[in-house]
Amino acid sequence: MKGREIITITEPTKIHKNVFSTGELEGIEQSMGAITEKGIVLIVGCSHPYMGHILEAAKQFGTPPSRHPIYGIIGGMHGFSEFELFKDLTLICPTHCTQYKPELKKLYPQKYIEGGAGRIIEI
Repeated sequence: MKGREIITITEPTKIHKNVFSTGELEGIEQSMGAITEKGIVLIVGCSHPYMGHILEAAKQFGTPPSRHPIYGIIGGMHGFSEFELFKDLTLICPTHCTQYKPELKKLYPQKYIEGGAGRIIEI
């Protein structure tokens, strides 16, 4: 395409000062993370790779990585059902393809925010 440079990201990569990609996980999908004052906020597509891999890939960002815990996750969580992986998160915002929204809302009522197109979430 004229005037555009396409960059393929296959490995975890810092895109900007506080923005990163997990890189392509399991050859199928990548997630984006933003480092905020409260911690890392992950933006996921459908979470087809194992959620543990997504969270683990995100933990490596920050200086040092332990300074920026994962604060929250926003996006599709398809068939994800290992709910204990979210116990340390502060924000859980499932969207479009998440099959277990009621279970997440019941388990984490203080952390759960209903997601959707046009939703504004202040971190």
